[in-house]
Amino acid sequence: MNEVPSLDPGSPRVRFGAEMRRLREAAELSQAAIAARLGCTQTQVSRLEKATRTPSRSDAEKLDQFFGTDNRVSFVRLHQRIIARPGNPKWFQSWVDEVEPTALVLRSWDPLLFPGLLQTEAYARHIFRAEPGISDPEVEECVEARMRRQRILDRDNPPLVYVMFDANVLRRCVGGPEVMREQLSHLQEAAARPAISLQLVDPECLTGMVGSIYIAELPDGQPDVVHSDSPTLGQTTMDYDIVGSVWRRYETIRLWAYPERVSLKMIEEARREWT
Repeated sequence: MNEVPSLDPGSPRVRFGAEMRRLREAAELSQAAIAARLGCTQTQVSRLEKATRTPSRSDAEKLDQFFGTDNRVSFVRLHQRIIARPGNPKWFQSWVDEVEPTALVLRSWDPLLFPGLLQTEAYARHIFRAEPGISDPEVEECVEARMRRQRILDRDNPPLVYVMFDANVLRRCVGGPEVMREQLSHLQEAAARPAISLQLVDPECLTGMVGSIYIAELPDGQPDVVHSDSPTLGQTTMDYDIVGSVWRRYETIRLWAYPERVSLKMIEEARREWT
C-alpha cells in the first residue's frame, strides 16, 4: 500500500502549515475552531497544516490577524514566498507546488518532448533557451526549477510514474548528439527504477496532438487532478467533467503505445544513432 509522500521540510508551504499548527496548539484550539475563523472546513485546515493544500492570500491575512503574529512569523510573507517560487509559469505553479509533491501516482503524455520529470539538465537548458526573449538568468532559474521538481523521484517513497511520449521525440534534435545521447541514457536509467514506467507511442496516433496531459492520483480518497498544457496557457483542475475527458483522451492514446520492453529497445536503438 502506498504511503502518503513526505514533503520538503524547507519549502514555504510546509513551514506555513507547521507554523499554523504550532500556533493553533499553543492557543489550545481545535482545527474546527480555526476552520470557523477561516470560513472553510476542518478537512481544509488539516490539509493546510499537512501542506497538501496551498493557502490563499485570504487564509494568510486572516491567520495573521487572528494570531497577531509578529515579525518572526508572518503568514502573508510565507504566502508570498509560496507563490513567488521562480522558474515555473504561474499557471503551472499549483501543479508543481501542490499536486506533484503529494501525488501517489503520476501519469503523463508528451507529444513533442521528453517529460519534464525525466529531462536532463542539458536537455532542459536547451529547451528553455529556445524561448523568445528569455535572458540567461531566467534560463537558469527555469532549469533549477525543473531539477527541483525531479526531487520527488528520489524520495524513499516516490510516486508511481507512468510516462508516454511520441516515438518521434527520440529523433527530435535538442542541443545536438551529445545532449541527446545523455538524455536517452538518462531515460534508460530512469526506467530501471521500479516506480517508473516508460512507453513510446506510435507517431500515427493523432489523438494526443492537442498537447501534453498530466494526471495525478492523490491520497486520502481525494479526486484526481489533471493538467493540460499549451505553450502560453495551462489548466489544473479536479472538475469532474474535465477530469473524465482527459482520462478518456489519455486511455485512447495508451491504445497506441508500444509495450515497455519494445519502447526500451527503441530508446537504445535511437541512442546508438546519435553519434
